[in-house]
Amino acid sequence: MSEPLPAWSLPADAVDRIALPRDWPEHVTRDWAWGGATGAGVRVCILDSGIEPGHPDVGAVQESVAIRMDGDETIVEPDAEGDVAGHGTACAGIVRTFAPACELVSVRVLGAGYAGSGPVLLEGLRWAVEQGFDVINMSLSTTKQKFAALLHELTDSAYFRRTMLVASAHNMPVESYPWRFASVISVGSHERADPFAFFYNPTPPVEFFARGVNVEVPWLGGATYVCTGNSFATPHISGLAALVLSKHGDLTPFQLKSVLYLTASNVGGEA
Repeated sequence: MSEPLPAWSLPADAVDRIALPRDWPEHVTRDWAWGGATGAGVRVCILDSGIEPGHPDVGAVQESVAIRMDGDETIVEPDAEGDVAGHGTACAGIVRTFAPACELVSVRVLGAGYAGSGPVLLEGLRWAVEQGFDVINMSLSTTKQKFAALLHELTDSAYFRRTMLVASAHNMPVESYPWRFASVISVGSHERADPFAFFYNPTPPVEFFARGVNVEVPWLGGATYVCTGNSFATPHISGLAALVLSKHGDLTPFQLKSVLYLTASNVGGEA
């Protein structure tokens, strides 16, 4: 009599059911990864300060919600204010430059002056994960250790539900989250002007460096600003992720990370 299989085992007769028939190229190139893609069919969430409706450099926003707490109750409501700081509009505009045909959804968790609270951040991320977005851009973090465990659970949940969370590293050398978690794509900045130049970092926790210095971005009132920071590097990677998923929609987050690694400028792309 054979021993029972351990939990999370693969029975012999189940092997065929998990076959992955995708034909991978001998060499993963940028053209294979996103050549000709527009972001069509991909839903990108901007978890931030809102998105200014009607900004010419952002275009249509499919949905905008705001998160607030009423005691212990989470309120998710239509966002009547739009962007209250400019930051979310900037991130959305960068994603649009890469993936003009993607769907954009705004989840506002920050207030004026970039003020925010840990519970609102957690509930905003929880709501976004439950919606099943393809990509969540999170150009913000918290330094409060008490929220780390719950954030870790949420980012792992997103990863296993095939939502790729792209998170910016803190601009200061401090401990913050969720960018330090392996289930997200963590992003820092580089100084090059080419928006398609991005680099894999062989010594994480930051996994990729993208353009984040002197970046012209959309801002409030239909204006544009020149900004520097990891916040603006992050949507470069989110936009690229949207392009890849637009062309290869069945990729898991693990596979998507692998494609970005293989097409990074210091790996398989052009440096």
